[in-house]
Amino acid sequence: MEQVSTDVLIIGAGAAGLVSALDLQGLDITLMAKAPVGEGSSSAWAQGGIAAAMGDKDHPEHHKKDTLDVGVELSCEKAAHTITHEGPELIDALIKWGVNFDCCDEGNLRLGREAAHSFRRILHANGDSTGKEIMRALGQALMHTSNINVMENCQAYELIVEHNRVKGAFAKDAFGQDVLVKANAVVLATGGIGGLFGYTTNPEEACGEGLAMAAQAGARLADLEFVQFHPTAIDVGLKPMPLATEALRGEGAHLIDGRGIRFMPAVHKDAELAPRDVVARAIWRRVKNGEKIFLDATKVVGQDFPERFPTVWGYCRDAGLDPRVEPIPITPAAHYHMGGIDVDLKGRSSLYGLWAVGEVACTGVHGANRLASNSLLEAVVMGRRVAKDILMKSQGDALSTQVAPTGSGSVDLTGQLASLLYRACGVERNEAGLYEALAQVVSWEGRKASFSPLFKNRLITAKMILVSALERCESRGGHFRSDYPETDSKQAQRHKTTLREVDAFIRGLNLGTDLQGTVNSCQKPA
Repeated sequence: MEQVSTDVLIIGAGAAGLVSALDLQGLDITLMAKAPVGEGSSSAWAQGGIAAAMGDKDHPEHHKKDTLDVGVELSCEKAAHTITHEGPELIDALIKWGVNFDCCDEGNLRLGREAAHSFRRILHANGDSTGKEIMRALGQALMHTSNINVMENCQAYELIVEHNRVKGAFAKDAFGQDVLVKANAVVLATGGIGGLFGYTTNPEEACGEGLAMAAQAGARLADLEFVQFHPTAIDVGLKPMPLATEALRGEGAHLIDGRGIRFMPAVHKDAELAPRDVVARAIWRRVKNGEKIFLDATKVVGQDFPERFPTVWGYCRDAGLDPRVEPIPITPAAHYHMGGIDVDLKGRSSLYGLWAVGEVACTGVHGANRLASNSLLEAVVMGRRVAKDILMKSQGDALSTQVAPTGSGSVDLTGQLASLLYRACGVERNEAGLYEALAQVVSWEGRKASFSPLFKNRLITAKMILVSALERCESRGGHFRSDYPETDSKQAQRHKTTLREVDAFIRGLNLGTDLQGTVNSCQKPA
């Protein structure tokens, strides 16, 4: 087995991982990416933009308030303060790294508005190519940095723990061969979970493996039930689904049914600019009844579509649509995970030697529902904070014992799992559907010796999300239970858990699996 030794192993090469790597000057860094840098991360797909209080009349306190309002009483105030107040500094850093944000004719940053923002504070690049531009600039900066070794087409699947400290990871290289990477510090920046769902806007690489790796190592997790479904994924039969950016609704595009009639004004006072969970449910309830829903930007964008929204324009033209003169067919799709590995504001997990950053982490800033365009901001702010913390900490002892990865097979049922999870744990959930899905997952786990290491991890993540959704018997933000449709003020608290506690909960359900632990609620109030 090939072995690599490094000071810091960063698993994941999206915006969060790249910022951490670039800021870790003076240390030997190994950056592990599933795909070529810039191609396999959700960061590169981000169209809507990045939010920061950069306007003359705006202020980080306004941005913080909007973030807390959307989080439905669960957003961590300290996290919201940190990310919104440090945001402008990171925008300046991105510009220094070479990001070309869109500007007005007079040279000032052009600021857009999106759902639930009280000010225009969304920065874009090339209209709707913000993430792509950020990744381009960070990738270029990476090429000029000598202390970073990039391992592309390499998939980590298991963390190495010795003496209660994370000291590296096992991975599969491009040829399917095992690689052992020894590290004094490990940063998980593996992205989200959208690929676990049948309908998603995320790249296929975003399948929640980082969550499972951390959970199996013993890390604490938080808020796993909260999954955001983007209301306006372009419904033309592609997977991943192209995204009709939030900025279109910010500019005045309307949601219409098959008769051409708007419906959002009757649902929420902010109509199309209501929080994403509200808009997604309004669309979903019509879609599940057989209706077709469309996003109509013909009047507010019209002939300017190719110049103002080139990415959406390209997607539509490839599908034979002309959004200048016809509405875009849309449906909700899994887009962002508010939950993740429980971390503090330095990115530290509950395990020594393990940090997490970006969508795989949970700082608590998003609460039950993420404010539009806050994800890229959190990624870069926390990416810098993680690097600062690692630079300040003394290096741990190197791995001292011989280790081997857990045995595995080659079977992969990702397609079946994705259909199951979208059906049972999608925009709307209920106890019967969640139990049925969990029973199937538990049944599959009985065959885990035959599964590939990657599918094993996906199955573990799906199991943890299903149990967390079962445990929250209310509706709040991105988690909607049709059997508990109201928000319960008594449940206005974040929940944290571990894999051991999840397995103990399942054991108590008597679903026919042999799991260790005692029967209790798996959730612990934060």
